[in-house]
This record gives sequence, structure tokens and C-alpha cells, in this order.
Amino acid sequence: MKQISILLLKIVVWIIGLTVFSLCVFWLPLQANYFAVMFPEFSQMKYPVLIGIYITAVPFFLALYQAYKLLKYIDKNEAFSEFSVATLIYIKYCAITISSLYVVGMIVLSFVNAVNPGIVLLGIMITFISIVIALFAAVLQKLVVKAMDIKLENELTV
Repeated sequence: MKQISILLLKIVVWIIGLTVFSLCVFWLPLQANYFAVMFPEFSQMKYPVLIGIYITAVPFFLALYQAYKLLKYIDKNEAFSEFSVATLIYIKYCAITISSLYVVGMIVLSFVNAVNPGIVLLGIMITFISIVIALFAAVLQKLVVKAMDIKLENELTV
């Protein structure tokens, strides 16, 4: 049963990755063109916003790869190892990077008076989701370290 759930989670990670990749390649440029036509006053910001979103996609895919590696460690019964802690730290930093980049992007958009309510709402949503993921990874990292300490203590007493 454990093998099936880990396999299912690996498939979900792949589906998330392929979905976000296809959205970045196909849907996002179409939406940028649509908003450039619908709101000509924001058309000069089309490419900077696209570049900003693509830059934030890099840490997203790095974190997704780390999540896949974490699932492989769990599959090999190495869930409580230094490798797992390192992947959780990496996921945490990727999430912090994503939220920081979106905050900087929203500040830049507000300075150039190119604030669109839909873009700001999406940016705030992505920022808070990234913060939640970073907090979750930090808590999980602390739990794994404590579990490793307990495991080491039990091995030494036996």
C-alpha cells in the first residue's frame, strides 16, 4: 500500500510539473496578448511581466524536483536522513524566493503605475501560498531533525 501511495504522489508531482510547464508555454503568452489588447495602457508591461513570471517558474520547478527527490528518499526508507533535511531546506528557500520575487514584482508594478487588480490578486495569492509552503517545509524539517535525533538516541541505547 505504501508503494502505491508513493507512486501516486510521484505521478501527481509529474502532473503538476507538466501542467505548470504547459501553462507557461501556451496559456501565459496568450493571456499576455489578450491583456495587451484589452488594456492598451498596460501593453508596455507585457514582456516584463512575462519575464518576471518565467523567472519565478525556475525556483518552482527546482522545488518540485526536490519534492520528487524527497518522495524517492521516502520510497527507499530514508525519510529520516540528512538528505531529506537538505531537500526540505531547499524547498523552503525556493518558496521564500518565489514569494520575494512576487513581492518585488508587485512593488515594481505599483511604481510604474501598471497595477491591474487581477495581476495583483494573483500575485498576492501566489505570495501567500509560497509563504505557507515555506512554513510547512520549515516545520517538517524541524520534525525530521527531531525524529533523527530520537532515532540516533534509540540506536545508541540499544
